[in-house]
Amino acid sequence: MAVLDVKNLEGQTVGQVDLADEVFASAVNPHLLHESVRWYLASQRAGTHKTKGRGEVSGSGRKLWRQKGTGRARVGSIRSSIWRKGGTVHGPQPRSYAYALPKKMLLGALRSALSSKLADQKITVVDGWALGSHKTKELRQTLTRLDADTRTMLLVDAASGNRNLELASRNLEGVKVVAPSALQPYDLLRHDRLLLSKDAALRLNRSLGRGENGAGSSNVSAPDPAVESKPAAPAKVAKSRKTAKSESAEKPRAARKPAAKSKAPKKKE
Repeated sequence: MAVLDVKNLEGQTVGQVDLADEVFASAVNPHLLHESVRWYLASQRAGTHKTKGRGEVSGSGRKLWRQKGTGRARVGSIRSSIWRKGGTVHGPQPRSYAYALPKKMLLGALRSALSSKLADQKITVVDGWALGSHKTKELRQTLTRLDADTRTMLLVDAASGNRNLELASRNLEGVKVVAPSALQPYDLLRHDRLLLSKDAALRLNRSLGRGENGAGSSNVSAPDPAVESKPAAPAKVAKSRKTAKSESAEKPRAARKPAAKSKAPKKKE
């Protein structure tokens, strides 16, 4: 298990944190990283491209000349696709390029990206991002004291609603702030330095680990005892025609239809 020093905003070491080997020391899988980046970039595409078809371009619908006798080609409309300013055939239409990526592949890519950052010694754990001001200058000085004065930095903060950090970082080029739940492999590969808060590092240990409480385990939620389940009413079985016919065949003939009275033949006088 890897152990990293925890620093405060002044750059002083105030403790240590344990990083799970399953998350920060796993084998790097380049294929998973490639697939996760491809999936992320595809979902970011706008897909607003549009061309006009034959029924959308301007122009009259009358036939330009008669069908036969002119010696020219047969033309039915000026909006034909083979004419200048005509409609486009099979052109691009608005669509979404997003597709589903298996959750196990995304989690594996996150573990590979975090392990690569730790192997390159590009992870810094901070005690917390409790900034005293929203000024960009103070955040830049803080990052310099943390030995993270690089061009691109990814800040991960577990606390929600840190307004000072959001305001101070949005004017710095190459600096991005994300939550642990919104962490993407693309962001880890895109930024050179990773700065984690201590709470964010512990949360990643729990969410990406494969232990009992990790994301790899299958936890089945028990039913709510407050909700009482009512016994189901017995279903009414409808008799089919074939069943009714077979039951009637089993009955004796006398029960199905009364026997006709036999009339004695009249005697001839």
